[in-house]
Amino acid sequence: MVRIVTFQKRESESGEVFYALELEGSLEFVKSQETGKFYATARKTFISSTFTEKTCASLIGTELEGKIQKVKCEPYKYTIPDTNEEVTLTHKYEYIPEEPSEGEALSSSTIDDFVKFENPQEAFSSNGVE
Repeated sequence: MVRIVTFQKRESESGEVFYALELEGSLEFVKSQETGKFYATARKTFISSTFTEKTCASLIGTELEGKIQKVKCEPYKYTIPDTNEEVTLTHKYEYIPEEPSEGEALSSSTIDDFVKFENPQEAFSSNGVE
């Protein structure tokens, strides 16, 4: 399960303003490489949206089916906020939606395939008029 925790106003390369939702995953326990003790954390990522600021604000707290997964990417520099140490990372985190199980949810294209009429006129009521 993933929860929307906040959002950020961003600007595209073309100067267009949009909002990105910050998603936070489930509680995880990770063992510190320095101390050997466990600490609690959660994976986080951002996902772009087409929503307005007002809609993004109303979505905070919404839970989504899926997970945040670590994926490999091109190396990039990252500065650790607490120590200002610059490190090179080769991974990022992405939201992976849970695929609905069969019969759980139908997309509009699935519905279009599901509802077929030999005669399209049969789909509408004639209100008793033949």
